[in-house]
Amino acid sequence: MKRIRPDLWETEPEYPAPGLSTHAYLWTSPGGNVLFYNTSLESEIEAMAELGGVRHQYLSHRDEIAPSLRTIKQRFGSELHITAAEAPVARETCDVDGTFDERRTEEAGFEVIPTPGHTPGSACFLVPGADGTRYLLTGDTIVRGADGAWFAGYLPGHSDHDSLVRSLETLALLTPDVVISSAFTGDSGVTSLDRPWADCVAEALASLTPVS
Repeated sequence: MKRIRPDLWETEPEYPAPGLSTHAYLWTSPGGNVLFYNTSLESEIEAMAELGGVRHQYLSHRDEIAPSLRTIKQRFGSELHITAAEAPVARETCDVDGTFDERRTEEAGFEVIPTPGHTPGSACFLVPGADGTRYLLTGDTIVRGADGAWFAGYLPGHSDHDSLVRSLETLALLTPDVVISSAFTGDSGVTSLDRPWADCVAEALASLTPVS
C-alpha cells in the first residue's frame, strides 16, 4: 500500500476494463480503520493487517461488490456498509452489517451522502483528514479524466440521468480539498483541487447529454 496522506493509504491498482483503473483507500481513523471501496489483491489485504486491519468497509456502489468482501470480513471481523438500495445485491456475495439511505454522519466522524444516478444506490463520503484536509470520495459519480476534464459517471442503459444531475448538484455545495474517485482513467484517481469544486461539478454537468 502507498501512503498518500498522513492518515490515508492507497492500494495497488486493479484494471477492471481496458483503460480503466481502480484503487481502494484505507483511512486510519482514531476510532478504527475504515476501508473505502474494495480490493481483491491479497497482498494489499495483508498490508492492511500491518496497518491495524479494517474495522469498517464502505462501498460506493454495486460495481465494487466481489468475493474479496468475504475475505476482508473474515480476515478482520470488519463490518460492511452500503446504501439500502444496493444492499440486496451485496448480500448475494457477503453479509451486510449496515445500510443507509440518507445523508448522515457516521460514528467514525465522516459523512455518508447518497448520490443515486450512476447506479440506484451510489454514494459518496466526505472525510475529515487528520491535517484538516477534507477528502471527498466520489465513487463513480464524478471522475476526472486523463485529459484533466471532469465528467459524470453516466452510462446509457445503466444510469439514471435526472438522479445523477440532482446528485451532482448536491455535491457542488461541498467544499472538499481532495477528491478521490473509485474508477479512473489516466494516472490517478486522486485530485488535489486547484480551482473551485463547484466549477469542476459544473464541468461534469455540462458533459451530460440532455435526455429528451
